[in-house]
Amino acid sequence: MIIVNLYYTGTNGNARKFAEEMESSGTADKIRSEAGNIRYEYFFPVKDPETVLLIDAWESQEAIDIHHSSPMMQTIAALREKYDLHMRVERYVSDSDYEAEKDSKFIRQ
Repeated sequence: MIIVNLYYTGTNGNARKFAEEMESSGTADKIRSEAGNIRYEYFFPVKDPETVLLIDAWESQEAIDIHHSSPMMQTIAALREKYDLHMRVERYVSDSDYEAEKDSKFIRQ
């Protein structure tokens, strides 16, 4: 699994407006229904009201590449321009050697 954290930053609440339009227009749901998408969810950092975090998870690089070449990217790019957003990206690949039971005593269920 590949997880991409995208931080969208703007001014005057534009990052939040972007996320709200992605949801209300159905664009986010279309992305969620794409083959290989595991998660596509927006979060709002408590200490930074001008930033929105998107956690975007995919089964493989191939799924991401197909998504990036889809017409959906034009829609997203147009909305980023509309709201004049800047981005920072972090990318993580799942650890196949991870042993969840080692952390389980620190996790309250």
